[in-house]
Amino acid sequence: MSAPALQITLREIAGGRVAEASLCGAKALNLVDQGILTQATAEFDALFASHDDLRCVLLRGVSERAFVGGANLHALGALEQSTAEAFIRSVHGLCAALRRAPVPVVAVLRGYCLGAGLEIAAACDIRLGDDSVRAGMPEVRVGVPSVVEAALLPGLVGWGKARELMLRGHLIDADEALAIGLLQQRVPAADLDALATTVAADIVAGAPDAIAAQKALFLEWEEHAMSGAIERGVEAFVAAYSGSEPRRAIADFFARRGSRA
Repeated sequence: MSAPALQITLREIAGGRVAEASLCGAKALNLVDQGILTQATAEFDALFASHDDLRCVLLRGVSERAFVGGANLHALGALEQSTAEAFIRSVHGLCAALRRAPVPVVAVLRGYCLGAGLEIAAACDIRLGDDSVRAGMPEVRVGVPSVVEAALLPGLVGWGKARELMLRGHLIDADEALAIGLLQQRVPAADLDALATTVAADIVAGAPDAIAAQKALFLEWEEHAMSGAIERGVEAFVAAYSGSEPRRAIADFFARRGSRA
């Protein structure tokens, strides 16, 4: 039996049941691949199915260095056009599970939040972070466009910032992430857990059916524009593997870093 992709602890906050879930990626930067993403999606769905009294999920990365440092580049570099769609749909699958969850999902960010990790964070309802947060969408630097739930970013940070993040592929710090609205709140590292507890308590204070209805409305509002964007993004990602650019760009990435990561 494989190790779980999520470490889940249930606790009571302000009289309501809250799930603390840590996404278990690989290595210090908490990297994800198709297997981890697919398993995490199934485990999220099982969590919601088995706990109908759940009021909130606090989602973290298992590594102190990263929420999710992005896709494992070894896995990304091994993709072919025939396998690219299954991989990118696994990213979308987890994001969709978070968006359609019947309770609010709060991303609690420390360290790096890159690429697929930022898409996962964007799919959450609220994003909290500490001073260590470094966020970015570096996909173009490894030969593929930013797709699927990257389509949420213009609604979060505006079209100008979303374009800048996806075209430059650079990292922004916690101050900028807060200023552009990517983070809703930023606090010192020592205060992050207390802030997450406070936000969860506020959610628990709401009426459960009203919270569920509000989440369903968010999804409906977004879906009017999102569904076409997601499908077009899948097509663009798969098309990137019709040529050699992703493999060359990823090989160059490792060459510059002495094959680390």
